[in-house]
Amino acid sequence: MAVSFWLEEAADLVRTREPLDGSVDVDVAIVGGGFTGLWAAREVLRRDPSRRVLIIEAEHIAFGASGRNGAWLSAGLGVTGTELARRTSVATARRTVAAMRATVDLALASIAADGIDAHVRRGGVLRVARGRHEAAAPLAGLERARALGVADGLELLDADALAERVRIADAHGALFDPWGAAVQPARLAHGLAGAVERLGGRIVEGTPVTRVHGRDGARRPHVETRRGTVTAEAVLLATEAWTAHLPSHRGRVMPIYSLIVLTEPIDDARWEAIGWRGDELLSSHRYTVDYLSRTRDGRVLFGGRGAPYHFGSSIRPEFDHHGPTHAGLRAQLADWFPPLEGVGFSHAWGGPLGMPRDWMPTFEFDPATGLGGAHGYTGQGVATANLAGRVLADLVVDGETEWEDLPMVGHRARRWEPEPLRWLAARFLQVRLAAIDERAARTGRAPSGRSLAERLVRH
Repeated sequence: MAVSFWLEEAADLVRTREPLDGSVDVDVAIVGGGFTGLWAAREVLRRDPSRRVLIIEAEHIAFGASGRNGAWLSAGLGVTGTELARRTSVATARRTVAAMRATVDLALASIAADGIDAHVRRGGVLRVARGRHEAAAPLAGLERARALGVADGLELLDADALAERVRIADAHGALFDPWGAAVQPARLAHGLAGAVERLGGRIVEGTPVTRVHGRDGARRPHVETRRGTVTAEAVLLATEAWTAHLPSHRGRVMPIYSLIVLTEPIDDARWEAIGWRGDELLSSHRYTVDYLSRTRDGRVLFGGRGAPYHFGSSIRPEFDHHGPTHAGLRAQLADWFPPLEGVGFSHAWGGPLGMPRDWMPTFEFDPATGLGGAHGYTGQGVATANLAGRVLADLVVDGETEWEDLPMVGHRARRWEPEPLRWLAARFLQVRLAAIDERAARTGRAPSGRSLAERLVRH
């Protein structure tokens, strides 16, 4: 059974690739067959077609977050512009926001140029204020954007203007951001894989990596797998949540599970009742996160956090499903859209995302060791991986990048605390943030932002 609806729907594109068969020497070895690895391979080959590029995938293309996500291709980053300005400077924050917005445009242009049918529908993002406790959030978001000088294109909608686009229960308005599109992520990943192979790259599947080594004297960087050793001039890790399981990278990210439910195709009468005629991506302002999109065949996807963190940063197939969380997501959809009460659900799935200690993604390459990679997208990696791929290709091929001033480039987050402190902290935050959301919805009062849990997750 496919791990998500996306991979099931894209079955016509899936083809089995052979595993590695013995040791091999290449120029660039990329560990991971998701968006980061695919974009990076594509960009390296576009810049220098003579490079021998090999992608090493433990399972199959799009097995990880790239084939399981909520279909959002947006300009979101783990760290908000306001927090970036606090950590760095207003100029750096403004440059980062501009880079992410440009990435949405560039990623969509690349998809079109490669002829990839990823079911792209650009409808923007609506950050919805649901309940009195969120009523002030859209205006506050717009004012923060104005303070940074990045408010161009954003639109504040009152309750009536929002209802003209989509009718959401207890909605008080929204902030519209045009830099967002719905995509079929598995089709995008398989389309990118085809583009990489047309450019001369090679992809092997079913080849788990056991250890990665940097340059050591005369010994070049190399990747140990269960089916042979890959030696290269540059090795890029594109393993996101699974980065936590590489011996050299333990503690760099924490695998946090995000789960999704998907309805059956919805009838015309119900679509008319909720009025969601466009392709906007939807979310509210909950600490525990919710995200919605609609599919091309008329289904509604509802995703969110809530599944427990597992001791030791464990990742297992059985964690992709968590009955209480999936049940809660189904109930939340009916709470958003009462006309969808009783609608059937066809799919439920989930998967881990990579959470860095400071919420900031990392794009890095060290020419001295020949090792690099990108990780830590906090669930916002569909577009970010495109920027990461371009930056990594710049660093590998040219030794420099025009984006070197972005805070993600060369970033090295503090490692997560060792167990059992990591488990205790993660579970404390998950329980407390859920309680804060519940209390705010019940009382109609916005969270203060001053609690320990809120201060620890400020981003």
